[in-house]
Amino acid sequence: MSAALSASALNKVPKEQRTGFLATNNGALCVVMAGNIAAATLLAAMAYGFKNLHWALPLSCMFISFPLVHILVMQKIIGNKRTFYMMIIPTVISASSLYIYW
Repeated sequence: MSAALSASALNKVPKEQRTGFLATNNGALCVVMAGNIAAATLLAAMAYGFKNLHWALPLSCMFISFPLVHILVMQKIIGNKRTFYMMIIPTVISASSLYIYW
């Protein structure tokens, strides 16, 4: 979810202020696609958690602990661009783990 939120924030930056890879059309498209993969992985992880764990655990992670970590720590300290690049790798690992173990 952190990668998806960071991708959304990066896409809201005006085109004049984008730098590097994000300034190109292909870069913006890659960020959108990576954000969509991250959001789909979140939905799959939530479904897995509701199926195999007590319902309160994934729900509390989604609405209580996650926003505190992402908004108060990750976004404020390291910024959206670094958060996106840092969180996309665990998202891909999570997606493959969900595929293997489910």
